[in-house]
Amino acid sequence: MAYSAVEKPDAMKPVSVAAPKVSSSGSRSGGKMTDKQKAQLKVHMEKMKKGGMSATEMRSHRMKLMGRMRKDPKMTATRAHKAVMK
Repeated sequence: MAYSAVEKPDAMKPVSVAAPKVSSSGSRSGGKMTDKQKAQLKVHMEKMKKGGMSATEMRSHRMKLMGRMRKDPKMTATRAHKAVMK
């Protein structure tokens, strides 16, 4: 059965989907890192650099750690590292 450009069967009609709600802060990862967390992350990344991690691996690892640490203000660099490396 042929349909004209104006007619569409019910199965062909577009369905409206609600857009996901975005938090008012605009940040997906939670809050800001504390000064203590920043210092811990800096020390941790120096250890990783001395351990022979490449620049690309370090950037990826740092971003993963920052994401975990932003979600929980009490998260330490060591705990975040263990969570990421699971």
